[in-house]
Amino acid sequence: MNLLKISQTACARIPTAEGEFRLCVYQTNQDNKEHLAVVLGDVFGQPEVLTRIHSECFTGDVLGSLRCDCGEQLHQAMHLIAQASRGILIYLRQEGRGIGLTQKLRAYNLQDEGYDTVDANLMLGHHADERDYSVAALILQDLRVQSIHLLTNNPEKIENLQRLGIPVTVRVPLQPQVTPENANYLLTKVQRMNHLLSLDLVSATLTRHPNGS
Repeated sequence: MNLLKISQTACARIPTAEGEFRLCVYQTNQDNKEHLAVVLGDVFGQPEVLTRIHSECFTGDVLGSLRCDCGEQLHQAMHLIAQASRGILIYLRQEGRGIGLTQKLRAYNLQDEGYDTVDANLMLGHHADERDYSVAALILQDLRVQSIHLLTNNPEKIENLQRLGIPVTVRVPLQPQVTPENANYLLTKVQRMNHLLSLDLVSATLTRHPNGS
């Protein structure tokens, strides 16, 4: 396979409730997906840029599904970047931790039968997490970002970015709202995927709502 390359194809001003961002589209030489960089302020060539690497989640980002914390993380990140008056949100088109929307919905059905999110993916023949952050690293390099403060609860994301040559100098946590619908999902993130979340808060919610409702 050819060496992964990206190209910026278009940018435009995007006013939002959080502030005025600039949306840039990137394409690669290896797929037909359009990956996005949502940029606020002067980030070109700068160190310690507040950054969120967000993987596409149609159900959470668009429909506001309560099964996950994705949509909430997306909006939290935009809010924090706006507060900082500078930052980048990279939106990678890798739905369902890289397995696609169809397979994610099949995994949801297995979760409704009692399997957790990791086992559901494995039962469908996938890895627990199939995401790749190479495109994100190339976008940050294209913007000449020197180092980042990463908005994440996922230590593996930090390790992957640093392995790809992106210095992560600070981790900025995104504490989600724990609800009966997402508590088991978040517990699995903590116990099986090593995400850095408040286990006490998740456990307390499960104690109050043991059946997820």
